[in-house]
Amino acid sequence: MEDKVLAMLEELCDDAIVREDLDTELYETGLIDSLAFTELLVQIEDDFGVVISPSELERSEFDTPRKIIAQIQSRMA
Repeated sequence: MEDKVLAMLEELCDDAIVREDLDTELYETGLIDSLAFTELLVQIEDDFGVVISPSELERSEFDTPRKIIAQIQSRMA
């Protein structure tokens, strides 16, 4: 599951840094914007059946690859 999420992020961000550093700040570094964020949520729902509404969480809860993986894992459990 983790590898699949990282592959999604790598494609959306167009940068392999998301695999190299799971604590990379995606918004601060400009790797992801609001459109890419929406695409990510749709892809997470399609691939994992996990529905995450943008209003459910703060940006700080979903701003690094590690936090995104943790959110998905906690919702799948």
